[in-house]
Amino acid sequence: MTAVQIRRAALLLGLVAAAFVGSLVVTAKALGDPPAYTAKGELEFPKDYRRWVYLSSGYNMSYAAAQMPGMSVFDNVFVDPDAYAAFEATGTWPDKTVMALEPRLGETGSINKAGRFQTNRLGLEVHVKDQARFPGGWAFFTFEGDGPGQLLPRDQPCYSCHADHAAVDTTFVQFYPTLKPIAAAKGTFSASYLADEAKGKAAH
Repeated sequence: MTAVQIRRAALLLGLVAAAFVGSLVVTAKALGDPPAYTAKGELEFPKDYRRWVYLSSGYNMSYAAAQMPGMSVFDNVFVDPDAYAAFEATGTWPDKTVMALEPRLGETGSINKAGRFQTNRLGLEVHVKDQARFPGGWAFFTFEGDGPGQLLPRDQPCYSCHADHAAVDTTFVQFYPTLKPIAAAKGTFSASYLADEAKGKAAH
């Protein structure tokens, strides 16, 4: 290979590498974009949420004593990658954090003989931290299908429940096994969560 051919090969490799890195940057930016809203104040559907960081799945979880008989539901929780990285570093959530809770029907069938597996998505709930936009910093949106999400009014019980019982910054970190140890190490548990834990230990 001549010197000219070597230079051309090196230039080609450099262009390929730059294109590859550029595509990674674009992908990362798409995953880490802040929440977007319509002109009516609805939340745009977070179409890439299943590529975000998976936190946990709850099964038939309920914060009330009564449950729906004959129906099993998995709740899958995802958070945008930038927010996850910030939580790893600080033990709390940065502004513009977006968390998605995806309920799916639990069914049995096929060769499965015990337990249940996930099937149809039953909707989507998104928890957004946008301090300039919402009183208290956080808001909840519900989605039907892939259309824009509707803002839940602040008198809905989800707001007070999260404020009174969530482990970190109105989010239920106590249910996320990869994040709870980080919050413990950083000392970011809420006073209300610590009080709940103390009551639970005293009851036993």
